[in-house]
Amino acid sequence: QVQLVESGGGLVQPGGSLRLSCTASRSIFKMGWYRQAPGKQRELVATITSGSLTDYADSVKGRFAVSRDNAKNTMYLQMNSLKPEDTAVYYCYARTQFTFENYWGQGTQVAVSS
Repeated sequence: QVQLVESGGGLVQPGGSLRLSCTASRSIFKMGWYRQAPGKQRELVATITSGSLTDYADSVKGRFAVSRDNAKNTMYLQMNSLKPEDTAVYYCYARTQFTFENYWGQGTQVAVSS
């Protein structure tokens, strides 16, 4: 089992920035962020492997940056130039490398509004 604890959500004005953090209870191969807006399906935001290979949704490329500190089992999502359409609950995600076990955090709310 892997426990994921997120932090860093909140309310920000359009054009502002936020940084989300997710700490895992142990090291794990792939971590990522998904988000779910009201009335919409959960969607991929970004992922990063333990080797720092990254992947991003087209809608956040150039604005968001995912990183991780393997020594701390912690992943970060730096979100810049935030837009109202980025408003959602952001979920931390983790997957093991060979057994493909998936784990989810409890979610953290991000609201972008003036």
